[in-house]
Amino acid sequence: MKSIAIYGKGGIGKSTTTCSLAIALAENYKVIQIGCDPKSDSTKNLMNGKKIPSVLDMIRKKGNDVVLEDIVYKSESGIYCVESGGPTPGIGCAGLGIIQAFKKLEELKAFEIYKPDIVLYDVLGDVVCGGFAMPIRDGYADNIFIVTSGEMMALYAADNIKRAVDNFVGRGYARCGGLILNSRNVPDEDMVVKKAAGEMGLDVLAKIRRSDYVQKAEDEGKTAIEMFPNSDIADDYRNLARKIIEKIEEMEKNKIEKKDKKIARRI
Repeated sequence: MKSIAIYGKGGIGKSTTTCSLAIALAENYKVIQIGCDPKSDSTKNLMNGKKIPSVLDMIRKKGNDVVLEDIVYKSESGIYCVESGGPTPGIGCAGLGIIQAFKKLEELKAFEIYKPDIVLYDVLGDVVCGGFAMPIRDGYADNIFIVTSGEMMALYAADNIKRAVDNFVGRGYARCGGLILNSRNVPDEDMVVKKAAGEMGLDVLAKIRRSDYVQKAEDEGKTAIEMFPNSDIADDYRNLARKIIEKIEEMEKNKIEKKDKKIARRI
């Protein structure tokens, strides 16, 4: 099972990117997408524009009687969808809500029962602390990818997220696989993002071009790759899926080689 967390500044198109990535991956893999935002809208465009009940909503409603069918919903495209949810606005900590949701999925053995090939965590990335850092620090996600544009605040957030990931690398937790450029057509965007990526020690893994098809699809509660499967934007998302799998396999290979070298030195 490959576990992937997608981070990025709020409003950067992270959930849009994650949903379309899920659709592209689902062409070859069994996928679970877990929304880790208190707004509980990560999977909406996989579920025909409808918000599904969150884990915390169902815990509040049913307590210990919650079963997997209450919190895991299968989309028409075959993707299993989960929303962690959050506390009542203004009351409680959203990060603690994510922790509680993750623990409930573990308790109900969601991954053992559904046996996904890939788990996608769509994480609110402006705040990399508490529950929002769980995919990084608690071993849920092995691979982190950051959505950005050429805008200053998006790149600032990306740098903060990369620093947060680096704090946990030495403990054997998640690795950062690169940046995903979700284009906003700002001046010299490709060059600016490539330069910033280099300063972070990362590559720009793939570019998602600006396209009206994205908004047209979301107006119908769909992803662009579903509504316009033969479009350039659909090709961008399929290319992203391919690049992510290749990068994960490369990182896994490097990790094994480093481990073998350490064993050889000890011998």
